[in-house]
Amino acid sequence: MSSIVDALYELKYNPFEYGPYLASFYTHLDDSENSLLLAQLVIPLCSHPIYSQKLLNSNKRSSIWTVFDDRAKLYDLQERIDGFQALTEQCIQYCLINDWVSINEQQLSLGKGDGADAVFVHKKSAEKLGRLFGGHTVVEIYAFLGVKPR
Repeated sequence: MSSIVDALYELKYNPFEYGPYLASFYTHLDDSENSLLLAQLVIPLCSHPIYSQKLLNSNKRSSIWTVFDDRAKLYDLQERIDGFQALTEQCIQYCLINDWVSINEQQLSLGKGDGADAVFVHKKSAEKLGRLFGGHTVVEIYAFLGVKPR
């Protein structure tokens, strides 16, 4: 029975489905140092039942304080980050292979790749998350969300 559950999980959460989330996020995130550490926040926040809708409904004047205003709803974020860690790594590899993102080893950051204009389905929630995180340091974002990078 657990193999059926595992198969269904892999069907729903796979790099082909969630790779465009990372590509969309990094095409709309301002270049900053250590932005590679933000990758582990994208899938847990964009697949969250509450925050995915709040991200879609946000506008240009929204900030991380207005979108993530109720910190009690973030109670499981650390668990979601840990649970999606392997998927996040697979999605980064998938995006790098497709040239949707590029890596800067000196700054430990990901950014828009040469093939970012290639065909992939842009995910609005990830784009808006990238805009929200723009202008904030990685330390500020993690401190605000109350989680630790792994």
